[in-house]
Amino acid sequence: MSTGTHEYVDDPRNANILISINGDLVPRAEATVSVFDSGFILGDGIWEGLRCVNGGIAFLGAHLRRLYDGAKALDLDIGLSKEQMIDRLFACLAANQMSDGVHIRLMVTRGIKATPYQDPRVTISPATVVIIPEYKAPKPDVLDTGVRLFTVHVRRTAPDMQDQKLNSHSKLNCILACIQATKAGADEALMLDPDGCVATCNSTHFFIVRDGEVWTSDGTYCLGGITRGNIIRACRENNIAIHEKRFSLVDVYGADEAFVTGTFAGLVPVTEVDGRQIGDGSSASTTGPLTGKLQGLYKEMAVRDVVHP
Repeated sequence: MSTGTHEYVDDPRNANILISINGDLVPRAEATVSVFDSGFILGDGIWEGLRCVNGGIAFLGAHLRRLYDGAKALDLDIGLSKEQMIDRLFACLAANQMSDGVHIRLMVTRGIKATPYQDPRVTISPATVVIIPEYKAPKPDVLDTGVRLFTVHVRRTAPDMQDQKLNSHSKLNCILACIQATKAGADEALMLDPDGCVATCNSTHFFIVRDGEVWTSDGTYCLGGITRGNIIRACRENNIAIHEKRFSLVDVYGADEAFVTGTFAGLVPVTEVDGRQIGDGSSASTTGPLTGKLQGLYKEMAVRDVVHP
């Protein structure tokens, strides 16, 4: 079954990885957290997806800034400084002898609760910090053939509801969107804002290309994506017109190219939205020329912006 942009090549080495739980390294088969953990009971936590490249972690500063900003917004004490978190990340990679081709899931929850209840004041332990590193590469055919999107009825919420800037464990609206898109036979969901303008996808960020210009949403109703921000920066540094603006599905259906971005797969072309083919189909390649150029620029950025131990 397709899982869209997050389809990956299975790697048998992952069966024997060590997972960091509050600094303790535990074999994958034995890695557990309490049933009273805030993340399990309530989805009360934040997380980051990270990429290990050439012995370091790409864009680590931006990822940690987002993690610690989210923790502050949730009034959640991570219990580690950024420097201590970096040390713990690299200790986990070193214990697994990992240096490249690795995707890391860093998760922080509020900790263990005395009883299943939402009030943070019944938390009785420090924050739970889990690091899961896996050998994980996107499936080549996903990058080659692209993905199909379906616009769902589930909307992105406004900042005065559940602020989409929070990369929280609570992802139910995205899960519902993903389910609807899957039932419609698509790879991923395209989600609108409360006014019906294009916002983002359920697990990636969305871009279109029109007349040589790149468009993406104004960012109000989507996560502050690290890859999204880097693509915007790559456009500006290379004199490619980029617009963060509100636009509708009519603009999407008439786009010359479209692509989605995320830490796991980078840039993935979009070939179809709601049954409409993107572009005129005159090219044998599913990756448009500007999308292809940005894929190359992003890879160069990832190599340049790597933090080493």
